[in-house]
Amino acid sequence: MQNINFGRIEGLAVEDCQPVLDSPARIIREIKFGGQNGPRPESVVADFALKSQVLELFRCFDGLSDGVIEILEVKHGLPFRMEVAS
Repeated sequence: MQNINFGRIEGLAVEDCQPVLDSPARIIREIKFGGQNGPRPESVVADFALKSQVLELFRCFDGLSDGVIEILEVKHGLPFRMEVAS
C-alpha cells in the first residue's frame, strides 16, 4: 500500500484470515497531476509502528476469514475503505 500511495486493489483474496499476495489481484494507481505520485517515504524503512488503519484492516481480515475484498482503496499509503461482496 505504501508503494501504491493513492489508488486501489481489486479482487484481493483472503484465505484463513490472511491476504493472498500472489493472487490475481489488480492494482490501480491514481496519478494526481502536480501531486505526489511515488511511493511513500516510509516504504524503505524496515521497522515502523503500524497505523490504526492497518490494524483495523487486519481485524477485517480476521472477520472475513475466507473471501475476496472486491475493492481496497488506498490513500496516503494507508487503507481507507474496502468493499466486500456477501
